[in-house]
Amino acid sequence: MSSPCDPTYAPAGDVGAALMMIDSQLKAVYDGRTEADPEQRKLVEQITTSLGPSGADDVLDGACTIIFMFMKWLRMAYEDHDRDVIEYVVPNLVASMRMMPRSIRPETIPTMAGLVIAAGTGLSPSLWRRQYGDWTSEEMNPLEATAFLLAEHINRLTEDREFATRLITEALTRAEEI
Repeated sequence: MSSPCDPTYAPAGDVGAALMMIDSQLKAVYDGRTEADPEQRKLVEQITTSLGPSGADDVLDGACTIIFMFMKWLRMAYEDHDRDVIEYVVPNLVASMRMMPRSIRPETIPTMAGLVIAAGTGLSPSLWRRQYGDWTSEEMNPLEATAFLLAEHINRLTEDREFATRLITEALTRAEEI
């Protein structure tokens, strides 16, 4: 029996825009810029505002698609070593988010962990989240951080600072060829 949270029912969203935001954050951190760059934040806000409500929803769905794809890759990588992706990724993610109290409110962490667990078990994170209502503004930074932290986790595992971005870019390229 199929789940209503099956990824085949989920919109892919604007994966490109979501990936651009994640990639720019990765590059900033790798360049040693850990504080929020006011120019980058302003640019992201301008882009988000220009998209309008439906465009912003597309970027949210795109971020959830990326989280799903990252967790799928991580699940396969950990299974190759007879390890459970949930056991190794979720505690790390939660601990990292707890160290970011200025940008991630503690009450949003269970939702982000739920998104990752849904994705790690093969469910659509966006459909899983949708069953609890609309996204809140308080969840935007944690959602962005979730995607970023998963990308960084993948990059550390592969010892390649661009692997996670390339993973999504190559998947987008293959999808366009179909």
